[in-house]
Amino acid sequence: MNFEAALRDRPGRDTKRRWQGAAAKMKIDVLTLFPAMFAGPLDESIVKRARGAGRLDLKIHNLRDWARDRHKTVDDRPFGGGPGMLLKPEPLFEAVESLSDERTRVILLSPAGRTFSQAVARELAGERHLLLLTGHYEGFDERVRESLADDELSIGDYVLTNGALPAMVVIDAVTRLLPGVLGDEASAQDESFSRGLLEYPQYTRPAEFRGMKVPGVLVSGNHAEIEKWRREQARLRTRQRRPDLTR
Repeated sequence: MNFEAALRDRPGRDTKRRWQGAAAKMKIDVLTLFPAMFAGPLDESIVKRARGAGRLDLKIHNLRDWARDRHKTVDDRPFGGGPGMLLKPEPLFEAVESLSDERTRVILLSPAGRTFSQAVARELAGERHLLLLTGHYEGFDERVRESLADDELSIGDYVLTNGALPAMVVIDAVTRLLPGVLGDEASAQDESFSRGLLEYPQYTRPAEFRGMKVPGVLVSGNHAEIEKWRREQARLRTRQRRPDLTR
């Protein structure tokens, strides 16, 4: 069975985990070997606002807290030989079992996962509890993928030192889609990728700067024409810069 089919067939993936109205709170737990990396980025801007408003309950956990030996060992050499080290299954299984319940969606951050996108962010924003597992070294023991993960995500076709940065990307993208976080929900609907297109060009004052003028339609006051122009420009920009989105 392939990974996608296994996810569909996993028990317990039901509507209990979904949002039960606008008053529900998103909970995100992160398992990492580098908790200090999260301190700055997640204490600023939209994520900070969501946490302060009670829309997001975010906790960062050190995987070594579930290691049982005195050296707090969480990795070991791969069977069969090869370079690097793998994260051991024991601490990961115990950590996930202690942090999750029937609402939890367990996600591996890994180069082998499906590509994270705005559509995936919207999908995750409907969950009640996300548990993000961040890798390091040569990755995870395969039994973690087979028996723990509900999903596996990659933020792009490149390799990073560890999974902390991808986890931050997922948290930021998901948090801004939670009900009430942005304030103006319409703003998220007009952003790049929200409708399968890049965002249209935007301008602010002054109307002319160093000989460069704002398109006349935007200062015309004709809202129907402005909306038409924006749709046309979004399609044109997408065809020129991201033709893959129009296929």
